[in-house]
Amino acid sequence: MGISTNNRRLFIARHGETVFNKVARMQGQAELHTPLTWEGCVQAREMGRALSDYLGADARPQLWSSTAGRALQTLALIAEEIDADWHQTHRDDRLLEIDVGHWSGRTYADISAEIGPIVDMEHKLFSVRPDGGEYYEEVAQRLSHWLGSLSFDQDMLIICHGMTARVLRGLLLGLKPMERFDAPIAASLAQGSMVMIRDGVEALVIDGSGQGERG
Repeated sequence: MGISTNNRRLFIARHGETVFNKVARMQGQAELHTPLTWEGCVQAREMGRALSDYLGADARPQLWSSTAGRALQTLALIAEEIDADWHQTHRDDRLLEIDVGHWSGRTYADISAEIGPIVDMEHKLFSVRPDGGEYYEEVAQRLSHWLGSLSFDQDMLIICHGMTARVLRGLLLGLKPMERFDAPIAASLAQGSMVMIRDGVEALVIDGSGQGERG
């Protein structure tokens, strides 16, 4: 059984494509700002238009974002499309991407050439713990802590990251922890996708056409 959201809708998406995503370079929680590409801006706008159509005349959701620049930039573009005030955004470090530690800034190809395969291609997840970083059970712990702090008194729009969004969805949907990863992890969605979850049930708002998870 999923987490009760008190009949409130949680709209969840990852940020749009960044300059690092485009060249398969790790981002994680690094402080360096990795801005959206033009395609990433288009993805954000399309998510915003889809959400605007979905909401209709309904009250605008409370805005939440990871503190990463790429998430805040994505939210700014979505907020404009739904006529919401970006300056009212709640920013929380617990929504940051999985910490890739010493891998940050490096390409997937370079790391794989050095230590061997690092991605479980079946599940599109890291097959090993990032050097100096965290793993999925730790992501689940901080997201559970964040969810436990919420009052669920209004709808919410949450912009975070590829891995973070999958774990967050897994928690909200009440999925069982995946055996190899010790965390509930929902199915991968293409970049530019947005879902709505209410009381443990998920619906697709828009199915994007971008790539899979790369932070």
